[in-house]
Amino acid sequence: MNEAFKELKERMRRLDALLERHGAAGDVGFAQALSRLHRAARRGDRTREPSAELVTLLARAEALGRWLI
Repeated sequence: MNEAFKELKERMRRLDALLERHGAAGDVGFAQALSRLHRAARRGDRTREPSAELVTLLARAEALGRWLI
């Protein structure tokens, strides 16, 4: 696995933990953004750098996650 992709997966795990703590009902937009990110990551090539789409989806999910903290 590419190091950059590994970092992306770690950041996704932190967002998953945040969603687990606050619950999906707490912020549906955040839950949907994280779900979109997971679907895109499954399609991603782990041997290369994360695509611009993945980076954008991650940034969007992190921005929404900041509102929960």
